[in-house]
Amino acid sequence: MTAVAEFAMLAHGWRRILMLVVAGALAGSSAPPIFFLVALFLAMPVLVWALDGAERKRSVRASVLGPAFRIGLAFGFGYFLVALHWIGAAFFVDGGWLLVVMPLAVAGLALLLSVFWGLGTALAHLFWSAGPGRIFALATALTLAELARGYLFTGFPFNLLGYTLTANPEMMQATSLVGVYGLTFVAILIAATPALVWPAAERSLIARVLPLFAAFGLLAGQIAWGNFRLNETQTEPFEDVVLRIVQPVIPQDVKWQTFAREETVTRLLDLSTMQTNPDDQGLGDVTHLIWPEAAIPFFLSDEPELLARIARTLPDDIWLLTGAPRQPYGANGEIVPGAKPFNSVLAFNGEGEVVTSYDKTHLVPFGEYLPFGDFLRRFGVTQLVEGSQGWAAGAGRRLLELPGSPAILPLVCYEIVFPGGLGAPVADADFILVVTNDAWFDGSIGLAQHFHHARVRAVEEGKSMVRAANSGISAIVDPLGRVDAMMGEGMVGAIKGTPAKPIAPTFFAQYRHWPLVGMLILGALASLPGWRRRLKRLD
Repeated sequence: MTAVAEFAMLAHGWRRILMLVVAGALAGSSAPPIFFLVALFLAMPVLVWALDGAERKRSVRASVLGPAFRIGLAFGFGYFLVALHWIGAAFFVDGGWLLVVMPLAVAGLALLLSVFWGLGTALAHLFWSAGPGRIFALATALTLAELARGYLFTGFPFNLLGYTLTANPEMMQATSLVGVYGLTFVAILIAATPALVWPAAERSLIARVLPLFAAFGLLAGQIAWGNFRLNETQTEPFEDVVLRIVQPVIPQDVKWQTFAREETVTRLLDLSTMQTNPDDQGLGDVTHLIWPEAAIPFFLSDEPELLARIARTLPDDIWLLTGAPRQPYGANGEIVPGAKPFNSVLAFNGEGEVVTSYDKTHLVPFGEYLPFGDFLRRFGVTQLVEGSQGWAAGAGRRLLELPGSPAILPLVCYEIVFPGGLGAPVADADFILVVTNDAWFDGSIGLAQHFHHARVRAVEEGKSMVRAANSGISAIVDPLGRVDAMMGEGMVGAIKGTPAKPIAPTFFAQYRHWPLVGMLILGALASLPGWRRRLKRLD
């Protein structure tokens, strides 16, 4: 390992870049759903050793965009290329010329996201030293970079490094304390500790391996505490609440076609009423029937006969919660001409009337709206999700408060991936409902990855998470992240179950990112000796 460390420190030019891209790609295999955690312990020291050998620059510009920046950029590029390669699956839906640009789009996204990591390593290098303080500097700066990635420019917090420490329910419990961003700091810190073992540099063996044992001890403590919390925390199901979640698996390339509307509604209704076993009463004992995002792929006003079919099927004492496009209406009750539609969750009563709705507020750039749309459309660039001019963003998060029903926080697809960002109403919600259409990414790891993010939100908030997906994964997850009922990827059918009531507010739900702020302050203080030595050298 000493030879590897020396090679990483001395590598320059294209060898350094290639080494870091490979190391970053190895680290990417530690992300969900692969969770090859050993890879992170192998890759992160390479990043530290490369920064050990990075040339010092005196000017501000060279310090920000110099060798340390390029080291983080290359490492991040490899990580995001592996962890987010599944996004390319969306280009296969329409095919054609999109397949030609698909590799460029995937690589371009990875490069764009890696800029945050490059700025993070550049910041860390300002506080760099030869001792343990440098891994605190790296953990602090890269966590700040991940926070920036999750919040700036509408945010894209997919596959934060903290998810590598959430492979099972025992490990997930730590997010109830510090959230995924807090685990990001921990993941970087403990995975970088092997860099303190090699090269020896005339240090005693105990001094070299003690930080590594401390890292493994912290990891073992996380698992032990998670196991204790799972065993000691009691959950209680809601009384008189039975959910039926339909997973129709409507192919994305036909979902929005006019000719497929009747067949789509027929499949939804058949799956809603069918008996999955001899004891199944269909909709007879169901209180909430749940369909996924855009399950109704048309405006209600366009298909009154299909809407009437839905109404005739629903029992009187049931709520149908479904994703559907919604046209904006003016004060006079008429459709606003030329206005963009909403990607919504509609609540139907047993008579087929829409009682309330929620409009998706956090849209996906290039997926549901087109930044600089008027300019880009001149070159034939459009958003991936159907809608001639894209979708409009809703006014804000709100609960679905239905008579005789628990208070439900509805979210649409991408909105579930934001740690601590589900909105103020989550505090008053009885459970979280996520409707999604992951059919864009069928056959990729994206479906499992997105589902895992949703499970972690349940643990952070201490609330059950109910997920209805077009092609998987549909599930009922309890407030501890355990799966009570699930339908896997590509399975056509329906599942029944009752969500658990919220548990006592978690530490994270009460204090959000304040524990993380404390961790970052401690990390900055631990790296200050390196900053002082750098100032002395500059003097």
